[in-house]
Amino acid sequence: MRILLLGHLGQLGWEARRSLACLGEIIALDYPQIDLSQPQTLPPLIREIRPHIIYNATAYTAVDKAEQERHLAEQINAVAPGVLAECAREIRAVLIHFSTDYVFDGNKGTPYTETDPPNPLNVYGKTKWQGEQAVQAVDDVYLIFRTSWVYSLRRDSFVTKVLEWSRKQEVLRVVDDQIGNPTWARMLAEVTANLLSCHRDDPYTQLHEKRGLYHLAGKGWASRFEWAQAILALDSEHEQQATRQLLPARTKEFPTPARRPLFSALDCTRFEQTFNLSLPPWREALALAMQR
Repeated sequence: MRILLLGHLGQLGWEARRSLACLGEIIALDYPQIDLSQPQTLPPLIREIRPHIIYNATAYTAVDKAEQERHLAEQINAVAPGVLAECAREIRAVLIHFSTDYVFDGNKGTPYTETDPPNPLNVYGKTKWQGEQAVQAVDDVYLIFRTSWVYSLRRDSFVTKVLEWSRKQEVLRVVDDQIGNPTWARMLAEVTANLLSCHRDDPYTQLHEKRGLYHLAGKGWASRFEWAQAILALDSEHEQQATRQLLPARTKEFPTPARRPLFSALDCTRFEQTFNLSLPPWREALALAMQR
C-alpha cells in the first residue's frame, strides 16, 4: 500500500509518519514540497505518485490570525480538501481528512454528534466546515474525522504552553468555561493507522460502505482549567514549577480576535460502533504523553 502523507512536520503528521510506516510505502511531504495554499499545484503531484491513501494532516490552524488571513485559510482549509477529494476519485484512492470541533457554536450543552448542524463562530471553523462540504460533494471514498483540542509535546500546544507558563508565573489563570476533548496526536495517528491496517488489502473497496464523517477525539471531556490541573499534576519536572496557584477564569476575561465555542465536546459513538476502535480516556492518554 502506498500512502501519501501531507503535512508530516505537524503535530499529527509527525506521529502519523511513524504509525503508518508498517502499512507500506510512505511518501511524506510538507511545505515547500507541497503548498495547499496553491491547490492547483496538487493534481500533477498526486497523479505522479498515485497513492492508495491520501492522508491529509495539513491545515491552517492559527485560529486568531485566520480572522485577518481569511483567503489563506480558505485556500488551505476549504478549497484544497475538495481538490484532494477529486484527485482521490480520479486514481481510486481513499482520502483521510481531519476537521475540528470548532465547526460548532458550543450552544448545545451536550456532546455533539455527526448529525448536529454546524454553526461556526470564527473564520477557522467556517473554512474547516467548507472543507468538509467540499470533500462530501465529490462523494467518493473518504473519511473525515472531526477531532478536538489536539496536542503534542513535540510542537507548540496547550500542554507545552501550560508547562511554559508554570515555569514563569506564580499565579496561573486558565478558563474553566471552555469544554472539549483533549486529544493526543499520537493516539489519533495510531487509531487511524489501526483502521487502515484492518482494510489494507483493498482500502478503496473495503471502505466504500464506511465512507463518511466521524467524530474522533479523546474519550470524555474537560474544561481547559481541568486539563491544566492534570498537566501540572503529571509534570515529571514538578520541582521546576513556579506556579503556586492555579485559578479558574472566564473566557470573556481574555478577549481574542476569534470567538471560541464554549462547549464543543464530541460524541464519538458512531466511529466506535463502525470500526470497533476508540481513543482512550483523555486523562490516560495525557499521562502517557507526559512520560518524558
